Amino acid sequence: MNLYNMSEIWNKLREEAEIVATKERILSKILTEYVLERSSLADALSWRLSERLAKDSVPANDLKELLFSSFKDSPSILEHVKADLIAVQERDPACHDFISPFLYFKGFQALCAYRASHYLWNNNRQDIALYLQSLISIVYSVDIHPAATIGSGILLDHATGFVAGETTVIEDNVSILHEDTLGGTGKEGGDRHPKIRSGVLIGAGAKILGNVEVGHGARVGASSVVLSDVPPNVSVAGVPSRVLGEITGESTPSLQMNHTLNSMKEYEAGGGI
Repeated sequence: MNLYNMSEIWNKLREEAEIVATKERILSKILTEYVLERSSLADALSWRLSERLAKDSVPANDLKELLFSSFKDSPSILEHVKADLIAVQERDPACHDFISPFLYFKGFQALCAYRASHYLWNNNRQDIALYLQSLISIVYSVDIHPAATIGSGILLDHATGFVAGETTVIEDNVSILHEDTLGGTGKEGGDRHPKIRSGVLIGAGAKILGNVEVGHGARVGASSVVLSDVPPNVSVAGVPSRVLGEITGESTPSLQMNHTLNSMKEYEAGGGI
């Protein structure tokens, strides 16, 4: 991962915004409003998210103040946002800059808004945190409970249909695709949602259910249903999922973004669909 400090990321965003504004006149207004007239990343992010999430019941200006105060009062949020932005640019082959996820990518924006809701939840403002969660779900089709704990350097690719329950834990440097569910198994309370360790890659449409652990550096195949713990550094797939083999000879799956399972023969032997 490239190492950028906050000012470098902000300057890079402004530079890219200026280039696009010059190239595409029709976009110059929103680039000026959301980036070039803003004083900081926190300011810019508050404007962009509030304009996407605003409803008649809660105007954009009120949301803007809520988001900005969350970002300002918790500098760690912006460090997470910075790492998420770098993760998108480095791992998504369709992304070649920072301005695109900032302006357009729903997964990145939904994560940023979740981070504000998580801060509010942890500061005894559960009602407004839940309201923000509902807006994120409506606008982005991403439903993350504000009590869920999510680390930094997260790629939420495409994002549509992603669900993470109340006691979910996602550690740093995890890559997740669309239609993935990190959910419970029924009506039980308490600690009931998955724990996703660092470096994990979760393929599209996977369902990981219950208080199970997906170990460091594991890879979950697309459309798999995971109901039990996954050891570190293995590939699993199938319904229910089974271990296909160890991951060797490559770096962290979430960084490599290699969704290829060991072989179709192993996939079928492992109980694949």
